[in-house]
Amino acid sequence: MRQVRSLTAADWQRLRLAGQIAGGVTGAAAGLTALSAGVLLRQAADARRIIPMAEAPPPRGDGVYGPKFPGKPLSMVILGDSSAAGYGVHRPRETPGALLATGVSRRLRRPVRLHRLAVVGSMSSGLQYQVDAALEYEPEVAVILVGANDVTHASARTAAVRHLADSVRRLRSVGCKVVVGTCPDIGAIQPIKPPLRWLARKWSRQLAAAQTVAVVEAGGRTVSMGDLLGPAFAADPVRMFSSDRFHPSAEGYARAAAVMMPTLMAMLGEDDRAPATGTDGVRSLPEAAQEAARSAGTEVGPAKVDGHERGPAGRWAQLRRHPWFGEPRLWFGHRAAAPFGESPVPGVSGRSAAGAVGWTPADHQSAVD
Repeated sequence: MRQVRSLTAADWQRLRLAGQIAGGVTGAAAGLTALSAGVLLRQAADARRIIPMAEAPPPRGDGVYGPKFPGKPLSMVILGDSSAAGYGVHRPRETPGALLATGVSRRLRRPVRLHRLAVVGSMSSGLQYQVDAALEYEPEVAVILVGANDVTHASARTAAVRHLADSVRRLRSVGCKVVVGTCPDIGAIQPIKPPLRWLARKWSRQLAAAQTVAVVEAGGRTVSMGDLLGPAFAADPVRMFSSDRFHPSAEGYARAAAVMMPTLMAMLGEDDRAPATGTDGVRSLPEAAQEAARSAGTEVGPAKVDGHERGPAGRWAQLRRHPWFGEPRLWFGHRAAAPFGESPVPGVSGRSAAGAVGWTPADHQSAVD
């Protein structure tokens, strides 16, 4: 994730269309007042000063995780922006890729070879080059985290979604399973103040919903990031965010990785969740995408109703929410979450974000070639 820049002509067009939100008015408001526009311009400049540019690349974390396990290593790639690269942490084991690779290795009892191809500052348009590199490793599973820079740079949402969908299709065409963490809620970042925060939140959710539709249509699954770190930041900003107050800390990345872990394992065929029955969690894909964008940690994947993939409103989709960090949650009417303090993953405390994806301090040498 990179800094917010000054608004361009394209931004002004978006501001006029979103005048009801950013101007703080309701009803039939058609645009922003000059005063509101001036406030947004000043806030964009303030955010640029507060949120620093990436000065050093994050640790890579490439290597084999779980080398003690037998069998051929599972080839895993992680693509996207700074949130996928792990900008803001200082140890390879703290990056999202390392956390996920360690968790997968322990659950499958199989070595995992990780290749981190994510680039700090990347937008969705840069995914095509990352996929080019990823295909050389014959990946079996890919994790993509992207979207924040498309919001902060006011990229065209249609083009951003198209680039993401094309990347998922290319990976799926070679048999690679794909999990996408959708655009986080930029409005949850505290250095961004209202009214710019309100507009950023609206754009983030719109992009996340559009990403969900495109990814599921292309054969992948999504997990909504939403305002995952927002409440935690307010409660304990020192622990959850890195020093720039924009990128997550090691604990923040562990939290995000733990949210993605159930979907990642389900894609790999190791799903310990109770099967969804009936249509409690089934929606049309557009409805599911909108609902997921409002609720962090919600998985969206394809579904069938009476043997049919599509209904009157388009493709059917299944929503699932998972217990994580010991929080009591339901999967839209299905199996209840574990009580607080009990882990949804056997043998792991629900209070530890790192533990939820399989990492402990003893794993300081888990990545070796």
